[in-house]
Amino acid sequence: MTNHQISRRELIKGAAALAVIPGIGSADAQTPSDRTSIIRKGRIRQSVCRWCYESIALDELCSSAANIGLKGIDLLQPEEWSVPLRHGLICTMGYAGGGDIGNALNRVENHRAIEEAFRKNIPLAAKLSVPNVITFSGNRRGMPDEEGARNTVTGLNRLKKIAEDNGVTINLELLNSRRDHHDYMADHTAWGVRVVQDVDSPRVKLLYDIYHMQIMEGDLIQTIRDNIQWIGHFHTGGVPGRHELNNQQEVQWDGVMRAIANLDFKDYVAHEFVPTGDPLTSLRQAVDLCDV
Repeated sequence: MTNHQISRRELIKGAAALAVIPGIGSADAQTPSDRTSIIRKGRIRQSVCRWCYESIALDELCSSAANIGLKGIDLLQPEEWSVPLRHGLICTMGYAGGGDIGNALNRVENHRAIEEAFRKNIPLAAKLSVPNVITFSGNRRGMPDEEGARNTVTGLNRLKKIAEDNGVTINLELLNSRRDHHDYMADHTAWGVRVVQDVDSPRVKLLYDIYHMQIMEGDLIQTIRDNIQWIGHFHTGGVPGRHELNNQQEVQWDGVMRAIANLDFKDYVAHEFVPTGDPLTSLRQAVDLCDV
């Protein structure tokens, strides 16, 4: 386990207990960066995950992201959601108390706490222009996948009206259980698709993490084409290692992005890789590559 993985897991665990943070408003939230931004093609709306750039202050990351043509910042806590607005960006995916990677919707005893957190935080997300919040299946710990799917459907059915009423999408993340998140249940696209099909809400979708699904399944482009109606968000990351998107790893990122763009996908692709070189240079190169 890397320090970066620990950091993200700790952030997620902290998010499960969050309630609305009083006093967060948007009175000064619309001041954009005063530097000229790169104009992107717009076929792929790109953002970046906060946890990969922990050494950079959030305001600085937002300013740099705006300058290179990104649309937002992923994986922020509720008290941080107003920060991107100061730079003409949004939080494209927020933590809102949706459990953590190991302990979430596949166990009914978690449903009440997640529902309470979402009832508090999803209206705040809508107020601060956060279009998506994240949730997880949780680990198996001996539970059959069939039972976990039923429980996750039950939990999401409790949550979907909150999302629908506020125009915010709940995204269930797909992760690999082979290398990074051993025993995680939502580790195949088919399992996730079955769950969101059964929930049958336009505000409940999958977070398709391309890094994780390349490790578990491969066949990325065809899988995305077959299931795009159930996908609300994408994450990137070089395979192997979750580092830069370049010719040192196995995913042809411009090809995958063209496939997504050709499906008229209107939501966000967030970069979630850990830079090995200068972080903002690596981010700029990834954004250039995916600007198809």
